[in-house]
Amino acid sequence: MELFMTICLIFLYCILFFICKLFLQMRNQCCYILAYECYKAPEDRKLDTETCGKLIMRNKNLGLEQYRFLLQAMVNAGIGEETYGPRNVIAGTEESPTLSDTFSEIDDIVFGTLDKLFAKTGVSPSEIDILVVTVSMITSAPSLPARVINRYKMREDIKVFNLSGMGCSASVIAVDLVQNLFKTYKNAFAVIVSSESLSPNWYRGKERSMMLPNILFRLGGCSLLLTNKRALRPQAMLKLKHSVRIHAGSSDEAYESCTRIEDAQGYCGFFLTKNLPKAAAKAVTMNLRVLVPKMLPLRELVRYAVVSYWRSKSKTSTPEAAGAALNLKSGVEHFCIHPGGRAVIDAMGRSLGLNEYDLEPTRMALHRFGNTSAAGLWYVLSYTEAKKRLKKGDRILMISLGAGFKCNNCVWEVMRDLEDVNVWEDCIGRYPVKSTANTSFLEKYGWVNEPRHDK
Repeated sequence: MELFMTICLIFLYCILFFICKLFLQMRNQCCYILAYECYKAPEDRKLDTETCGKLIMRNKNLGLEQYRFLLQAMVNAGIGEETYGPRNVIAGTEESPTLSDTFSEIDDIVFGTLDKLFAKTGVSPSEIDILVVTVSMITSAPSLPARVINRYKMREDIKVFNLSGMGCSASVIAVDLVQNLFKTYKNAFAVIVSSESLSPNWYRGKERSMMLPNILFRLGGCSLLLTNKRALRPQAMLKLKHSVRIHAGSSDEAYESCTRIEDAQGYCGFFLTKNLPKAAAKAVTMNLRVLVPKMLPLRELVRYAVVSYWRSKSKTSTPEAAGAALNLKSGVEHFCIHPGGRAVIDAMGRSLGLNEYDLEPTRMALHRFGNTSAAGLWYVLSYTEAKKRLKKGDRILMISLGAGFKCNNCVWEVMRDLEDVNVWEDCIGRYPVKSTANTSFLEKYGWVNEPRHDK
């Protein structure tokens, strides 16, 4: 009997030890955002109708058909008059970009946002334990993180990661990386810097599918300060609840849907195939299959399972059967979708069952700042915050898409009421706009659609 009791006590002790260890692991796996800063370029870099018109007209490779295509695309892209372009493009030297142009653009964005981030939080650069920089279309020696370390004289033991070629989804990839590093490095600060390099990558050819990125991509970037210090929980803005990454690159169709190539004339640019929407839809579906069970309440999962089963047994489609679609709003209150373009936003809205209120932050971020690549999600979040929608306890679903093809999503919990206007300070009162169609281009350049009367 004594032996039996001893074995039982040892067994009970092991169970308690395992539970305590699991609890401590879960307790130490927190990931908070203390602050973030988005980049806003100077006024002299705006790509308004007149500036864009001059830029298009000086491309000697374009003809009337290309002009007509660009006009239609510019009117319907959802891009407004106040987006920003790189300095060399504004100056008309995009034909011969230099390394100096590239570093000037990146330094403005990276150092501009980091200066504000450190000033806002009071955290010293010497306190940063982890640095992640994501700029897809540039590699340099020394690396971009090395430029940051040199500028701010960061510690010798800082953990440095340079993510290149990860595309528009790089920011969420960096968050996932930091979350996993936090499991090893306790009581740490991490900084993520996300941007894109447009100066050396402006397409100068005439292939339609390769001209679209020139219309959509604009100057932008962001810096984030994250921590796993539980003592700083009261100062935190957001807490990471879930993060799921999916990569569909094993499929040739998905892999080739968005690639950087040279056209027949030797001009480099991004080639977007007709399979891109299909690849994106498949990647999102794969991601949500993993993420949805984590973020939706049990009652919604049960409802979906029951209705789906009933629909599978039903011989005819009925309105009740149509209700089998998952209600994502039962698990999250706000949606930050990558502002890749109007067609992307429309497709995501339809597939996820979102209304115009849900899509408003994404549409307005695209209209005001364009597609700022990996930083785009944070302009969307900033709009939602500036509109004072983010209340304590709310949950935010971020959906990011990137070449490869990949879909990386995460869910955040709002830790306190947020209402900082950030980069929207001078314009939030004008938003939302009634229409995102850019009719200024149609008014000024509508003549390209007029029938030609050749002599």
